[in-house]
Amino acid sequence: MSTYASIKNRLRHTVRLDRAVRFVWQAGPDWFICSSVLVVLQGALPLVAIYLMKLIVDSVTASIGAQNSAAALREVLFYITLAGGVALFQVFVQSLSNLVQEGLSLTVSDRMYDVLHAKSMAVDLDYYENPKYFDTLHQAQREGPYRPAGIVNTLMLLSQNSISLLAMAALLMSFHWGVTVILFAAAVPGILVRIKFSRKMFLWHRERTPENRKALYFNWILTGNIHAKEVRLFGIGDEISTQFSNVRQILRQEKLAITRQRAIADFFTQALGTLAIFGALGAIAYRAVLGLISLGDMVMFFQAFQRGLIFLRNILKNLADLYENNLFLSYLYEFLDVKSHVTDPHEPQPIPKQPNHGIAFNRVWFRYPDTDQMILKDITFNIKPGEVVALVGENGSGKTTLMKLLCRLYDPTQGHISLEGISLDRFNTNELRHELSVIFQDFVQYHLTANDNIRFGNLDLASSDPEAVRNAARNAGADQIIQSLPKGYQTILGKLFQDGVELSIGQWQMIAIARAFMREARVIVLDEPTSSLDPIIEYEIFSRFKNMLKNKSAILISHRFSTVRMTDRIVALKNGRIVEQGTHQDLMRKNGYYAHLFEKQAKGYRRDGQT
Repeated sequence: MSTYASIKNRLRHTVRLDRAVRFVWQAGPDWFICSSVLVVLQGALPLVAIYLMKLIVDSVTASIGAQNSAAALREVLFYITLAGGVALFQVFVQSLSNLVQEGLSLTVSDRMYDVLHAKSMAVDLDYYENPKYFDTLHQAQREGPYRPAGIVNTLMLLSQNSISLLAMAALLMSFHWGVTVILFAAAVPGILVRIKFSRKMFLWHRERTPENRKALYFNWILTGNIHAKEVRLFGIGDEISTQFSNVRQILRQEKLAITRQRAIADFFTQALGTLAIFGALGAIAYRAVLGLISLGDMVMFFQAFQRGLIFLRNILKNLADLYENNLFLSYLYEFLDVKSHVTDPHEPQPIPKQPNHGIAFNRVWFRYPDTDQMILKDITFNIKPGEVVALVGENGSGKTTLMKLLCRLYDPTQGHISLEGISLDRFNTNELRHELSVIFQDFVQYHLTANDNIRFGNLDLASSDPEAVRNAARNAGADQIIQSLPKGYQTILGKLFQDGVELSIGQWQMIAIARAFMREARVIVLDEPTSSLDPIIEYEIFSRFKNMLKNKSAILISHRFSTVRMTDRIVALKNGRIVEQGTHQDLMRKNGYYAHLFEKQAKGYRRDGQT
């Protein structure tokens, strides 16, 4: 990167300070105000403390040989008591400040999680299918929750240290301007070192994000419940652990190398500061020996220099922290600034209430973002209201991709899909998806109660109709299974949490079907919905499913032709193209691609029946 580009990049990060401060203010304005007041107090109190120390030393010195020793002692004790009161007040303010800072940090972190979750739900599905975006998401999730609060906390500390430093600098100027110059000169190398290594560490983190994610993935394999069975059955635990250790070793060695370089540089800058402290002490002591200042002045000026150096170092450290936090916060901004390709129109059209035309795919072509291969090629067919259409074809033929387009998880590369004669991209996306009830083959197993697993299909209906969840479970054949669980519908499913009960994959599938039945949608999509169920249960569920349709359209994706043949029409796909469509009888008479798939499966059943 050129020097100009580097400076431009740093300025771009700097102007984002206001974005972080604004976010913290919006998250917790009360905490922010309290923190600001405490900052002013904490900044001013050190000057009061060292001035009282000067008065104590001077009063002790004056009391030596004084005629009225009792009066002199009372004066000393008065200043000591006053200094003690100030010290106690400092402790109180510090404790209160810690409480306020913690409250502000927690409030900001929770608010940031809300923002991250909202953005995660808003971005396009292709975001979750792109490793580059996953790197950004990983860094945003890691840095986002605490960096904004860190920036504001650092700004508060910067203000506090600045107030204290100005007080000390003004005091030292009354001694000699040269001491103030030495004070600032001693601390500057430290900030330069900190900025240099902050940027170096940031660039290392950015470059090594994929390896960090890979290490987390290996850790997840070894510690998560999803992979536990296979890890033990195949005995791959040691291999995965070795790969984890190899990645971590690379990360550890590289990070330690940067830390080692920073430690060496820090040593020299700290040494320079130490020499400056004792040089200033020598100058102040020399003036005291000459009688130009009192012993109390000597103590006060030396403490002012020593504390001033600490405050200046803290200020420079605060500035470096701001720079570092903004560098790392850029991950969050990258994530929050991601633009969706699937967007709502400025003036969305209402979805027609009366189903007349159904769904139409018109010359639809599609390829996934950042790829050149067309997954779907010139797809044209329609689904009438009340019609059940089956999509069949070998794996990778484009069946599930078609359903993703119907749900507007993606938009077609060419062509369009319409509902009641209106292109899907003319509707509000959320309203459109409310008209769809979908079970994908990789359906979600929520490790929550059985009731939650089903009611998630339609939260509004579950709230208004207490029997809706039970009815959906009955229609899916899941009611008896749930009733047999220890706590019925309040039983936690899965073993992720305490008292959870694990289900078979077939039982999980029935729960997912019940969730789909909760949706009062005009289009129902079942993508391999009963692949883990036995044929009898599958037949019963599909029969109930057909009776429930009325004027609703339905799309069934299945490799079981015993179910497929019950649909009104079959669309056969091969390599992303429609090669045949018609009823089961029509396609069997045609003796083409579908008939070949059907006979291939039937032979397997007949062979199984003979054995």
